[in-house]
Amino acid sequence: MNQSKLYSLIFLMLFTLATVAVQAQTGKGTLKGKIITTEGKPADNVSVGLKNTPYGAVTGEDGTYVIKAPAGTYTLVASHIGRQPVETNVTVAAGGTANVNTITINLKNSSLQEVNVSGTKVNRFKRKQSENVAKMPLANLENAQSYTTISRELLTEENLFTVDDALKNAPGIQKMWDATGRGGDGGGYFVLRGFATQTALRNGVSGLVTNTIDAFNLERIEVIKGPSATLFGSTKVTYGGLINRVTKKPYENFGGEVSYFGGSYGLNRATIDVNTPLTKDKTVLFRLNSAYNNQGSFQDAGFNKGWSFAPSLSIKASNRLSFLFDAELFYSRNALNTIYFFPYGTNISQLGYTSADQLPIDYTKSYFSKDLNQRSVSTNYFGQMTYKISDHFISQTNYTYGRSFSNGFGPYFYLLPGNQIYRQDQSTQNSKQAITEVQQNFNGDFKIAGLRNRVVLGLDFTRINSDQHFLSDAFDIAPINSSTYDYGSFNAAGMTAVYDTSKNTFHYPVVSKSNTYSAYLSDVLNITDRLIASAAIRIDRFDYQGLEDASTGITSGGYKQTAFAPKFGLVYQLVKDKVSLFANYQNGFTNVTGQGYDLKPFKPEQANQIEGGVKFDVIDGLLSGTVSYYNIKVKDIVRPDTEHANFSKQDGTQVSRGLEAEVIANPLQGVNVVAGLAYNDSKLQNSTIDVEGLRPITAGSPFTANLWVSYRFQNPALKGLGVGVGGNYANANKVVNNRVTAIVNGKTVLTGETNVFTLPSYTVLNSTAFYDKGDYRIGLSVNNFTNQKWYTGYGTVNPQMLRQIIASFAFRF
Repeated sequence: MNQSKLYSLIFLMLFTLATVAVQAQTGKGTLKGKIITTEGKPADNVSVGLKNTPYGAVTGEDGTYVIKAPAGTYTLVASHIGRQPVETNVTVAAGGTANVNTITINLKNSSLQEVNVSGTKVNRFKRKQSENVAKMPLANLENAQSYTTISRELLTEENLFTVDDALKNAPGIQKMWDATGRGGDGGGYFVLRGFATQTALRNGVSGLVTNTIDAFNLERIEVIKGPSATLFGSTKVTYGGLINRVTKKPYENFGGEVSYFGGSYGLNRATIDVNTPLTKDKTVLFRLNSAYNNQGSFQDAGFNKGWSFAPSLSIKASNRLSFLFDAELFYSRNALNTIYFFPYGTNISQLGYTSADQLPIDYTKSYFSKDLNQRSVSTNYFGQMTYKISDHFISQTNYTYGRSFSNGFGPYFYLLPGNQIYRQDQSTQNSKQAITEVQQNFNGDFKIAGLRNRVVLGLDFTRINSDQHFLSDAFDIAPINSSTYDYGSFNAAGMTAVYDTSKNTFHYPVVSKSNTYSAYLSDVLNITDRLIASAAIRIDRFDYQGLEDASTGITSGGYKQTAFAPKFGLVYQLVKDKVSLFANYQNGFTNVTGQGYDLKPFKPEQANQIEGGVKFDVIDGLLSGTVSYYNIKVKDIVRPDTEHANFSKQDGTQVSRGLEAEVIANPLQGVNVVAGLAYNDSKLQNSTIDVEGLRPITAGSPFTANLWVSYRFQNPALKGLGVGVGGNYANANKVVNNRVTAIVNGKTVLTGETNVFTLPSYTVLNSTAFYDKGDYRIGLSVNNFTNQKWYTGYGTVNPQMLRQIIASFAFRF
């Protein structure tokens, strides 16, 4: 797909949406109002609607709502399952705006799980704004950056309980690896806009988890697109974007939920979420989330068993000063599903197969013993102090400390010619990594010369202390399929014996410290009520203190680098609060050590993105989405210097461009849709001759798509009953992609032979049925119900989950 076609598609989409939005408003008026709880607090995510019509809305975090409807007199109704409905008469005037008196709804003993309004349309999975993406409260239509929000309601409906599974609802993101569990790693590996990324942020600051991340304490997940170093730095994000977990917060009523999940491959899972005020005046609130999870695998040795614990405490010291403290504690033991690597320099033609579906492996066999596993622990502690300086300025101080630990085995495998596998292990020995971050933000919302400015001034200090130790050695070469071979011999006792006797054991310690000192300034300026400009800058001082030699205790290789990261954005609301055109320039960078043949030290690698598109929230909020085109160019990539042996030079580039589209809609009463489509074209440029102009093996599939459609029955006799179906598609992914070279007369030349190994395209389909009566919920899901064999990989072959059936029950109090 060339650029002219992409821009034509964006223009056509924009023109169509603008026409629909303008026509949809003809002859209509506006209702504005607010819903509060009996305690006087805003009621977030509550549905309101006009009785016996399709017109409705969902309240925002401040409890407000806006409804567009034809002129006339209506009954506005809001009700919670099991509670008495609240009704009021309203009149809508064509072209006018009516302010509805504040409605109070009794949600005592409820955590605002859901409010249903009979006879209305509600775009249930839409979120209008975020406080994290721009480090300030900013509506999506005002933000020049594209992002996707995955809500708690969507996770509940799909019966999902991990971040990895939840991310299948975001367009353009694809899983590459399951979490390794090793200290310092950050959960599963994903590809976003052609670059690898992990889930490293929690509430906008550091929050690393080494194992598969349980979503038990999450309110939503934000996938923020593109290089975002300006506001988030370089140590926690990559050029494709970042993944931010937003946790549940305490609220003012007593309430909660207990749930149980059971299913295929020995799944047993229990969770609890309980909230209570600790003082009569409700200035001190406490919430506890906890989960126990024991999950087997479709393979005979894989498993993941763990316990998670997340307490949170909020204190309102005064009308100006408040505190929030919370923690995440993850304890787990796991054995990874089998991952197949390719030996360095492998000629694919010698293997006898060029695609994963041709491999003679047993898809359900691990080829190792279950006791080759590891223990991992991740802990994150978070504190926040918020002080209202004035009506226009707020100070927020964040402190977070995270520590990861792992100890145990990590078996992995190389594919060899002759239908053989080379079985090896990479263990971690009491490996630890600690991350400390202190961040101070000053937020302002004020006017200068009549123009609104929303400003954030931030200071950030991040310290990473790594004390990791890796052991690696070979075990044996085994046939891939044999009825007589003892695959169980690759076990803890056997591998320990290898480490005790082998002279080839590779011991690699990573003992190092680094400090990063940063300052950033961002301003969102309303030039008019429709034209919004934004600009930001970050200065980043990276101080790597060197790698310590374990045998001598001497530290070497330290260096310091300074980087600048600018960001610019422009938004024009073609239809006020309905359709926005947006464009941005964003920067990311990576600190690089070393020097070239000229003895000049390398500078930070840089990535620059140009993006443009349209955001829309039309037809009374029933159709929402984003369509964007991006172009990311990475420069100053370090690559081998072919003219000077044993040296590198810093002139490599990579270009990643593509199109993304996302739609969240409520097209019919009771029907909700989440859909996405993404195309990515990545190429290495100015690189070595074996990969020049080719797609990187870490860029994932060029085309991906996601879809979820659900229906809640509207007949009163079937109220609470719903069904859903959806899935994910990805086309073929080249995990080996280069040209074969040879040395002729001392020079590297091409032989004319290509070296390609492909993971085939896949379509994985999922379904669910549920019965939700407010106080309790019953769910049944069938994931991958066609039982498709499918693969992901990061230069590897990783078989994925077969058909899985999950039943769940939740009781709310």
